[in-house]
Amino acid sequence: MIRINHTLTAKNLQPKLERLFDLSGRKILALQRSWDPAKGTPVFTVGGRYTSRGWTEWTQGFQFGSAVLQFDATGDEQFLTIGRAKTVELMATHVSHIGVHDHGFNNVSTYGNLLRLMREGRIDFNEWEKSFYELALKISGAVQAARWSRISPACPTRLAGTARERGYIYTFNGPHSLFADTIRSLRALAVAHELGHVLMGEGDRKISLLARLVEHADTTATFNVYFGEGRDAFDVRGRVAHESIFNLNDGNYRCPSSQQGYSPFSTWTRGLAWIICGYAEQLEFFKTLDDAALKPFGGRKAVIGMLLETAQATADFYIANTPTDGVPYWDTGAPGLAELGDYLDRPADPFNDHEPVDSSAAAIAAQGLVRLGNYLGSAKGKRYLQAGLTVADTLFAEPYLSTKPDHQGLLLHSIYHRPNGWDHIPPGSKIPRGESSMWGDYHARELALLLLREAKGGSYLKFF
Repeated sequence: MIRINHTLTAKNLQPKLERLFDLSGRKILALQRSWDPAKGTPVFTVGGRYTSRGWTEWTQGFQFGSAVLQFDATGDEQFLTIGRAKTVELMATHVSHIGVHDHGFNNVSTYGNLLRLMREGRIDFNEWEKSFYELALKISGAVQAARWSRISPACPTRLAGTARERGYIYTFNGPHSLFADTIRSLRALAVAHELGHVLMGEGDRKISLLARLVEHADTTATFNVYFGEGRDAFDVRGRVAHESIFNLNDGNYRCPSSQQGYSPFSTWTRGLAWIICGYAEQLEFFKTLDDAALKPFGGRKAVIGMLLETAQATADFYIANTPTDGVPYWDTGAPGLAELGDYLDRPADPFNDHEPVDSSAAAIAAQGLVRLGNYLGSAKGKRYLQAGLTVADTLFAEPYLSTKPDHQGLLLHSIYHRPNGWDHIPPGSKIPRGESSMWGDYHARELALLLLREAKGGSYLKFF
């Protein structure tokens, strides 16, 4: 399990954070100079150079959002110029993209970060520019919410009652499919709701974006997360199934599945990380809502209880099932782990011959742990906060921080799709290693910015 450093603070990490952003700026500019948008979206590196990998267009927001985060961290306006210009030039199709579950990734990372900076007074206020960002975010949230599958009222969920429109935002796999990842796209619905927007349906029916956010979070908690309640033979508290499959004929749940994990009955650690981070930041958002807004779902106690129970169960599982330095292997059931002996009792080894680690999962999970710790406060949350800081301390140094100028990535040893064999295996290695991903780099920057603001006494970083 993670060997938590209880003495770490964000201030302690400030030299590492500043070094990270120094390296980060050079990586962003190198990619900006070399990347041809006609090739599509950069996804991950091969031999240190970013390349595309068609599946869905879910990483472009991380590319340009990274430039916005870089400006936020450093004040260097060339990165603001890149983020603004490329958002206008290339992100519009992502706003109206009806084929993906990734709106929170693409559009909150670009339009959302730019609107946040304007509201914080970090960039000059302009009414038309503000309205442009707000309109994009309203549409993005509504388009994401429209990708909706209903489940049977007979399906028991964490929240009681059957009078609601229960369901989930379905994945690019089709209406039968619910991914753990999508929990972080709920930020698109949250921002659009906060801006006063609704989804208009047939007969001019107004569909609440907050309602769909709550229902998706409830469905995900019920079917993608385990709570040690005897659901099946593999029901370990905090374990996460990447995908849940539903029968669309009657709306009933059928089985767990996995697209990127080893099996439906093991835990793909990036899916676990999405859950930790997604539920933790929704707890922060729900803290701003009044009681009346939550009454239709059983009230504040019920909704917050569902979110918090899920966040804590998965955070506890991550801490217990990750090596001592806080970086997980790509799946807790990966078969080669048996060859590594007591791998949870020592730091992760990205250079082993059996199974790759996934640093991107660590970056995502670390942010969730920090946010959960901050939400719970000093007494109840300290363990989570310190675990998140411990992970960050590991990631923001070699062998995970990419220091070589000819490598375009920032966070090394990220894994995309191990079952499909998409990740680059360098000469002399038996497993993928040494490469970066757009989501890993973005979330390393987002985590670093969250901590850097705290270290400098700045305002708390939030998506809403």
